[in-house]
Amino acid sequence: MEIIWLDSIGSTQSYLLDHIRNKSISEATLIATSNQTAGMGSRGNSWISQKGNLFFSFAFLKDKLPSDLPLSAASIYFSMLLKEVLESFGSKVWVKWPNDFYLNDAKVGGTITNVSNDFLVCGIGLNLLKRDDEFQSFDVDLDGAVILERFIILLKNTPSWKKVLKNFEIEFERSKKFYTHYKNETFPLKDAILCDDGALMIDNQRIYSLR
Repeated sequence: MEIIWLDSIGSTQSYLLDHIRNKSISEATLIATSNQTAGMGSRGNSWISQKGNLFFSFAFLKDKLPSDLPLSAASIYFSMLLKEVLESFGSKVWVKWPNDFYLNDAKVGGTITNVSNDFLVCGIGLNLLKRDDEFQSFDVDLDGAVILERFIILLKNTPSWKKVLKNFEIEFERSKKFYTHYKNETFPLKDAILCDDGALMIDNQRIYSLR
């Protein structure tokens, strides 16, 4: 995977999506920065950044993804892979359905995925520095470049969705004290049932995890 570090960029996700539309990317590519000025968040929200945190996006050819991975579960899949890396450094981070990184009850980052042409584009932001808003900073002192080195090794191994889902089924119990937003509605997760494709069943309604 090609890694491109930029001093500052509006959005690593937008950057990759633009290059895919222009057909100027033909291989798996990762864009990273410590200063993102106009990041993309869930539900059309912006991701307000602070210089020194970690923001990155990567483009993955869909035919290189695990054969059993539903595209709708991509945010869960890649979030869980990064969580595995962060745990190896001693972090207590966990993944709230479907795309948020949490420490205890505070958000420290998030994942967003988009599909464009033959690529799945995944963007991740982590608050490694101290914050003064509703987002919490990270629990261990980490270097973004070192995180990405280990994450890319894990990406090359592409574990199966079945294996990742088994771990997330345990993780999901922690999400049940929270809510999720879907199609302008808010749903409590306390009685939600996690499906094999990463979706949830809530009040007989299927809610998908692609964000």
